[in-house]
Amino acid sequence: MRQAFGIAAIGFSIAVLGLLAALHVLSPEFDPSWRVVSEYANGHYGWVLTMMFTFWALSSWALVYAVWPYAATRFGRLGLWVLLLAGCGQALAAAFDVNQPLHGLADLLGAFGLPVAAMLVSVSLLHGQPSLRAGKTLLRFANLTWLTTVATIAGVVLLFFTYVHAGGHLPSDGKPLLVGTVLPAGVVAIVGY
Repeated sequence: MRQAFGIAAIGFSIAVLGLLAALHVLSPEFDPSWRVVSEYANGHYGWVLTMMFTFWALSSWALVYAVWPYAATRFGRLGLWVLLLAGCGQALAAAFDVNQPLHGLADLLGAFGLPVAAMLVSVSLLHGQPSLRAGKTLLRFANLTWLTTVATIAGVVLLFFTYVHAGGHLPSDGKPLLVGTVLPAGVVAIVGY
């Protein structure tokens, strides 16, 4: 039964990647270099984004169930609880798009919970299963989650400062910039990637 949930977690993850790729194809009006994924909710295919976040949550929850007996350490169990909360954040992102206040909570739970969970669970799995063949690969991917989070934060900061330095003005209402907006010359826009 747990193996079926592990396979389901992989299947849902593949669906997430497929839906993310579809969003980029279906909505070329969003420049993927500086538009974050959640902004696709403002396009014609917001329902694809909702499906993506839903499948991401299902993947996280299925993985919690599949891995639970193998993460036997205290930190491993803590990591699985954090992954469960990250899945709640992903589900919140499906229910509340970028234009709604609860999307910020969704981002906090999902984006910051995943790296914490990945590290705690991976280390626990390696501690409990020292002969695990893919041990180094597992740790590399776990580290990739927090490195990606740090890179995203750096990309947001870089975008903000270069945008303001190039003479750009942030909207006074706090809402995202309009679809199709062209960035001023000199802005370093990599946060979307």
